[in-house]
Amino acid sequence: MSDGIGARVKRKEDKRFITGKGKYTDDIRMENQAYAAFVRSPHAHAKVKGIDASAAEAMEGVVAVLTGAQLTGDGIGNLICGWAINSKDGSPMNMGPWSALATDRVRYVGDAVAVVIADSQKLARNAAEAVVVDYEELPAVAHADRALAKGAPQVHDNAPGNLIYDWGIGDDAATQAALKGSAHVTELHVTNNRLSPNPMEPRSAVATYDEAEDHYTLYTTSQNPHVARLVLSAFYNVAPEHKLRVIAPDVGGGFGSKIYIYPEEITCLWASMKTKRSVKWTSDRTEAFMTDAHGRDHITTAKMGFDKDGKITGFHVDTVANFGAYMSLFSSAVPTYLYATLLSGQYDIHNIYCNVRAVYTNTVPVDAYRGAGRPEACYLIERMMETAAREMGMDPAELRRRNFIQSFPHQTPVIMNYDSGDFPGNLDKALKAADIAGFPARKAEAAKRGKLRGIGYSCYIEACGIAPSAAVGSLGAGVGLWESAEVRVNPVGTIEILTGSHSHGQGHETTFAQIVSDRFGVPIDNVSIVHGDTDKVQMGMGTYGSRSGAVGMSAIVKAMDKVEAKVKKIAAHVLEASEDDIVIEGGEVKVAGTDRKMAWHEVGLAAYTAHNLPAGMEPGLKEGAFYDPVNFTFPAGAYIAEVEVDPDTGVTKIVQFTAADDFGTIINPNIVEGQVHGGVAQGIGQAILEQVVYDEGGQLLTGSYMDYAMPRADDVPFYTIEHNTTVCPNNPLGIKGCGEAGAIGAPPAVINAITDAIGTNDLQMPATPARVWAALNAARAPMAAE
Repeated sequence: MSDGIGARVKRKEDKRFITGKGKYTDDIRMENQAYAAFVRSPHAHAKVKGIDASAAEAMEGVVAVLTGAQLTGDGIGNLICGWAINSKDGSPMNMGPWSALATDRVRYVGDAVAVVIADSQKLARNAAEAVVVDYEELPAVAHADRALAKGAPQVHDNAPGNLIYDWGIGDDAATQAALKGSAHVTELHVTNNRLSPNPMEPRSAVATYDEAEDHYTLYTTSQNPHVARLVLSAFYNVAPEHKLRVIAPDVGGGFGSKIYIYPEEITCLWASMKTKRSVKWTSDRTEAFMTDAHGRDHITTAKMGFDKDGKITGFHVDTVANFGAYMSLFSSAVPTYLYATLLSGQYDIHNIYCNVRAVYTNTVPVDAYRGAGRPEACYLIERMMETAAREMGMDPAELRRRNFIQSFPHQTPVIMNYDSGDFPGNLDKALKAADIAGFPARKAEAAKRGKLRGIGYSCYIEACGIAPSAAVGSLGAGVGLWESAEVRVNPVGTIEILTGSHSHGQGHETTFAQIVSDRFGVPIDNVSIVHGDTDKVQMGMGTYGSRSGAVGMSAIVKAMDKVEAKVKKIAAHVLEASEDDIVIEGGEVKVAGTDRKMAWHEVGLAAYTAHNLPAGMEPGLKEGAFYDPVNFTFPAGAYIAEVEVDPDTGVTKIVQFTAADDFGTIINPNIVEGQVHGGVAQGIGQAILEQVVYDEGGQLLTGSYMDYAMPRADDVPFYTIEHNTTVCPNNPLGIKGCGEAGAIGAPPAVINAITDAIGTNDLQMPATPARVWAALNAARAPMAAE
């Protein structure tokens, strides 16, 4: 049907969103609702010597002022990291204690020490200002390269030298030997700038404790409500799992930042129990900058060797990863198994070694942000390839082509086994669409206008559909990474899909309905998607890592397989035919080669008409399934950025951006291309605009949009989007995933283009006008001196 796989169907959910009818957590209004405001540390590092809440408690309308001592006294546990990483010597990672409300010490600006519960949001905030905290300020360290220095301030007592772990992957000796025997070695020092996720909807929580039932309900902005319930019950002791319902209604973007349970959700649930009031908290944008998990923040030194023919001989990487003040839920996995395992990129590299040292600093915790480790890996690899091509006087596209993996499956030396792809084909499509042959003429024309024009390449690969459970479990993951689904066919033939995946902008209500429509021939308006409520949906693992298609849809397919089998049994019985002759086409169930058939809704009704079912068959038409992948999926692509730089101001304009992606089977091209557009915009933001900045004392200097530069419409070009499909062989739909590609592939393409334009490689992200101007003039200075 026209609604099925591959159709450009308009998103079903957009009607409520564009008409202002969405229902977000902040829209929830509960009876007897109170409001929370947090008392936050103004210091990056300090001892908490005392808290005087008397003035706040005396204010009319203040329900309570609650502290960390009360919270821990009630047995509420510390926040945890759910992925165990051991150092090279076998020692476990040093996970420092993180209480939802700090008790004896605060470790970053914004660390909460108390919460005020009041009758209005304004009153709660005013009362929070009246709470007096006696701090003894301590020395702080804010930057990763200083955290490991001798004598640096210690963030956690159980992490000497601020070291969380010293981890490695690959063969160090073989890689060093390969570099030693290389005809050419490229060395590079890069920083991957710290970013703030900035979803359109700030975090929010509404917690209700029902004293009569001893039951808790939490509405929250979560990408994975079942995991939230699991962590809140099993690890934080907030409530027994069967006494806790977590609901994630419409969520306005996440980009990874809403995967985690934060102190605020824990505190609101506990405060509701303490006060016997529903408690609501919604972050303002300043709080978001201060408390939402940040992304990236790597410092890396790397060497890449080449033989005389330009083939890569070895790749040696040393990375320091800044985790901030505490270990967040998935933080430990990001610079290890989501970063280092992708350092082969699209290239056939036999010798790779990566050493990662993770460190604490007195800053906001860092965790997964769109791409999570893969952008950091891609940026390093693709900057290395571009730099090496320039050093060796080779065409950067040709150098990549010489090193592309040509056959699949391909086992890399850093765990990953790539199952499919066409890397030369991706590049060919990008080169043609970008009109590389016409670039010299465009460069010459720009020069006549006094502009510098440059071109930059990026060939990315990522691991999506984070799984399989056995693999990640062996690498330290605390939970399996499968997904679940339930397919319910109602007596009138309408279909409900209950999925553990969660939609926060990805269009699941449309694409999930499309695969059902394609399978059973029903209109997508007859298919409803249910998600985000732990009391309605069976246990699921949520949405992150571009897993909703490859893993979430695969679970739906498995459940549909079971439904189809039962449909055929029912139809065969009613139509007096063999099951082998039953086919489902165009919304009808037919006996092949005859005119005997049943409409889809007739089969649905027959399933619930128990007296006319085959002997021994249970009534109803409802089936569930769990899907645990056998491998990651590996989307890949080639991106080409073309820029113009004004040498007088350093202002960069991206004049053309071409993306050629291989996402496997595409369910809805509109939605896929929208994901690419959004991802590329975020990648451009990292490349030229965005950076979280702390001063040496740990004070946040980018705490608002006055200081943190987000991309606007005039910062991004119109994109040229190409698709080069190779089907994933390891899931039933052949899907690879598309959600993170743009954010992964765009930054190196843009920086490679800028450095090509200005003629110097000495440029770090974000390439602001000031940085570009300084780099250009620093490169010109030696020439002027000559």
